[in-house]
Amino acid sequence: MTALLRASDLWKSFGERPVLRGVSVQLNAHEVVAVIGSSGSGKSTLLRCLNLLETIDDGQILLGDEDISDPRVDANRVRARFGAVFQQYNLFPHLSVIDNVTLAARVVHRMPRPDAEAKAMALLERVGLADKAREHPDRLSGGQQQRAAIARAVITDPELLLLDEITSALDPELVGDVLALVRELADEGATILMATHEMAFARDVAHRVLFLDQGRVVEQGPPAQVFGAAREARTREFLSRFTA
Repeated sequence: MTALLRASDLWKSFGERPVLRGVSVQLNAHEVVAVIGSSGSGKSTLLRCLNLLETIDDGQILLGDEDISDPRVDANRVRARFGAVFQQYNLFPHLSVIDNVTLAARVVHRMPRPDAEAKAMALLERVGLADKAREHPDRLSGGQQQRAAIARAVITDPELLLLDEITSALDPELVGDVLALVRELADEGATILMATHEMAFARDVAHRVLFLDQGRVVEQGPPAQVFGAAREARTREFLSRFTA
């Protein structure tokens, strides 16, 4: 398989508090990797470091053949290759849904507005929000806002998607709609690195699962191995809390 993203021996501290302690992860093209672990285990920090929203203290991140952890790299240019969706939807409240979805396509990727809006409408139709295109985010439910955020992330055809606990702020009845959309993207061959508390989803959709604990990769492997025959006692202890 073709390695699209390779992070090696990443270290990150905030003040005196170490958050990542030598984390390594590889993401292959068209692969879905789920990162699981307790709150505070370093999942969100890992994704933010990969997207250059945080500066690593040590280690290396390769996107394709480019060392994007080189401090001389243009971080904005690199981020344009990613699609990212976070726990909070981060939609601009003063913009309509369609303007939120098309913003990066128009401003960063220089897509003409008519082309961007046509593509956005096709995406909004797909995620069930075509009738909300001219609404502002405060008129949408949490699940609708998160689906709009996913549409915004994929409109530029990113090389990979980083999804950070995208269901954690949603009411339980809305989680299924958002996860169904992610499952569709995975089935279509998207490359996804997803931090999640949704164990059943990680088991059923991911190609590989990575268990992070106190900033270290404790275990990783296919879902059947991690969920069904975990090698490490700490992994078994963590998974015993779930009935997925």
